[in-house]
Amino acid sequence: MSDILLDSRVRMNASSIQAVIYVRISSVAQLQKGHGLASQETRCREFARLKNYNVLEVFSDEAVSGGVFDRPGIEEMLAYLKRRTKKGETIIVLIDDISRIARDIKTHLDLRAAISEAGGKLESPSIEFGEDSDSILVENLLASVSQHQRQKNAEQTKNRMRARIMNGYWPFKAVIGYKFQHVKGRGKVLIRDEPLASIIQQALEGMASRRFGSQAEVKRFLQNQPAFPKNRFGLVTDEATNRILTRLLYAGMVEAPDWNVSLRPGQHEGLVSLETFQKVQKHLNEGSYAPARADISNDFILRGAVACGSCGHPLTANWSQSHTGKKYPYYSCFKKGCPSARKSIRRDKLESDFGALLARLSPGRELVTFAKGMFRDIWDQLNGQEDLHKHTLRNDVRALEKKIGQLLDRIVESDNPSVVGAYEKRLTKLETDKLVLVEKLQNTGANRHTFEEVFQLSMEFLSNPQKLWETGRLEHRHLVLKLAFSEPPRYCRENGFSNPEKSLPFKVLEEFCMPKTAMAEREGFEPSVLSPAQRFSRPPRSTTPAPLLTGLLCG
Repeated sequence: MSDILLDSRVRMNASSIQAVIYVRISSVAQLQKGHGLASQETRCREFARLKNYNVLEVFSDEAVSGGVFDRPGIEEMLAYLKRRTKKGETIIVLIDDISRIARDIKTHLDLRAAISEAGGKLESPSIEFGEDSDSILVENLLASVSQHQRQKNAEQTKNRMRARIMNGYWPFKAVIGYKFQHVKGRGKVLIRDEPLASIIQQALEGMASRRFGSQAEVKRFLQNQPAFPKNRFGLVTDEATNRILTRLLYAGMVEAPDWNVSLRPGQHEGLVSLETFQKVQKHLNEGSYAPARADISNDFILRGAVACGSCGHPLTANWSQSHTGKKYPYYSCFKKGCPSARKSIRRDKLESDFGALLARLSPGRELVTFAKGMFRDIWDQLNGQEDLHKHTLRNDVRALEKKIGQLLDRIVESDNPSVVGAYEKRLTKLETDKLVLVEKLQNTGANRHTFEEVFQLSMEFLSNPQKLWETGRLEHRHLVLKLAFSEPPRYCRENGFSNPEKSLPFKVLEEFCMPKTAMAEREGFEPSVLSPAQRFSRPPRSTTPAPLLTGLLCG
C-alpha cells in the first residue's frame, strides 16, 4: 500500500514540471516544404509525454542561422522564462537536437548560460545534459561537431556558387527584370521577366543615348511605369535607380570580385550590350547632362528650357493670384540687372509661340524623302561591308590579346606591389575592352533589324517635331526639348523667338535647303543705280541658272 502511495506522489510531482519547446530551421526551403518545425515539435512532445512534462509554449525561429545568438524566437523564450520563474521554479527547455539550439560552440555556450540564468534547463531526446565533466565534454564535442558541419556546409555552398558563376551562371537571387527558369542539363538560368525587362532596357538605353540626362530623369521614368515595383510609400528610390544603372548583370555579364571571379560573359541574355552599359557608366561619372528639375511639370513645361531674350538667363515660372483669388500662369526672368526682369509673359502666349517655332523646324516632304533615300544608301553600303568590319574587329581582338599577354608577363616579373597594382588595373581595362569587341564581333550580322525599324521613328520626329510635342506626354516633350535645340532658344516679350541654335540633324537638313554659295548676277552686289545713259539701254541677260534643286527640295 505504501509503494502505491509513493508511486502516485512521484507521478504528481512529475506532472507538475513545466516545459517549453524550442524549434529552429535554417533555410527557406525547409520552411516552404514544412518538414523541419513540425517534426521537431512532434519529437519533443513525445519526449515530454514520456517524462510527464506539461508543455506550456512552443517557440520557433524560421530560416535563421544557428551561428547567431540574437534570434526572435530565442529572445521571446528567454523573456517568457524570466516571467514564469520569478518564484524560483525551473522550466524545462526541450530541443530536438543539440544542433537546433546552436551550430557554433561560442553561441551554444552563451545560449546555455542565458537559458540557465533565465530559470530554464536544457533537455533533449538525443543527448543528456549534465553538469559532470564527462557530460560537459560530450556536450562540447557535439557542439563543436555542429559548428564544423555548419562551416563545412557554408564552404561547400560557396564553392558550388563560385563554380556556377565561373561558368557564367548567376547563383544568387534573381534581380528585378529577370526570373529563374530550370533548363535541363544547365540548372536554373536567368530569363527576361516582362514587362520589367523591357522597362529597364528602355531606362538603360535612354541613359546611354542621353535621352535621359541624369539619374533623376531615369528615376522619374521608372516612377511613371505602373508595372515597376515601388517601396511601401509608392516611390522609386535613388538607391534602387542607381542599382539598375550600375548592375553589370543587365549587360549579360557576371563577376564576383570578392570570390576572385573576374568579369566574363554570362549564360543569360543581356538587356543591353556591354558597350551601352559602359556609356551609362561614363555618363554617370561625368555628372548630369541637362539635369531634371523637381519643379518641371506639365504646368510649366518650358521652365528652364527657354532663355530670356535680353540676358540669356533661363526663364522661370509662377502662378500669380489676382484680387479675385483666381490664379494665372506666367513665365518671367528674375535675373538681377536684366532689362526684362520681373516682366511677366503669359504662359499661353509663350507656349503657343514655341509650338509655332517647332512648326517652322519641319522640313518639306520632298526633303524628308530625299534624306531618307540618302540614309538608305548609306545603310545598304554599311551592310555590304560586314566582312570587312568583322576582319577589323578580329584584328583589334588579336591586338588586345597581345597587349594582355605582355601585361601578364610584366606582372609576373615585377616585385613592386604598386607597379603590380597599376598593371592589374590596366589589365582589367583591357579585358573589358576585349569583351566589348568580342560582343560586337558576335553581333555583327546577327539579329539584323530592317531599315524601317531603325529609322522610322527618327524620320517621323525629324519630319514633324511638333507632332511629338502635341501628344502632351511629359517625357515626349522633354525629348523634343533635348533633340530639337542644342541650347535654350531665346524669347523676347515684344518680338518672340529669335533664331535658335538648332541641333545637328536639323542643321544638316537646313543646309540641304539653303545652299551657302551661288554665282552672283552681273549687276553685282551694289545697289542698281542706273546712269542716264544706261536707263534706255537693255541690260545684258543673266547666264546664271535658277536654283532648281533648292526650289525642289524646299518646296
